[in-house]
Amino acid sequence: MKSVAEILRSKPHALVYSVSPDTTVLDAIKLMAEKGIGALVVLHNGRLAGIVSERDYARKVALLERSAFSAQVSEIMTAEVITVGPSQTAQECMQLMTDRHLRHLPVMAEGELIGLLSIGDLVKETIAEQASLIRQLEQYIRGE
Repeated sequence: MKSVAEILRSKPHALVYSVSPDTTVLDAIKLMAEKGIGALVVLHNGRLAGIVSERDYARKVALLERSAFSAQVSEIMTAEVITVGPSQTAQECMQLMTDRHLRHLPVMAEGELIGLLSIGDLVKETIAEQASLIRQLEQYIRGE
């Protein structure tokens, strides 16, 4: 199974989009829609301060009838962010995401944000790994 670092290197678009805690929720949602992503990391003075997702918007703004125009990201973000390191495996990340009901994991190395993994990234990697294993088994069966 690949490491987080290997998965990040294989991502076609490794950009991590971010906002500051004082960004309006509306601006954050617009950025997510524009980029076709489901979450943004929240950086304060270049350091990870939280993560905000479409799920946060749905549960903490829309359902509570807050105004996306005036609410700030800091009011709805998850501040206690679970992160992973570059040496962890895809399997470890999938287990963590399953156990904690997460869809995104910031990747940290030496205190610095180096990437963001989504559940989609991990599913894609798992499918590719399984397809490779099937091909190898078929070749073995055929005696190749």
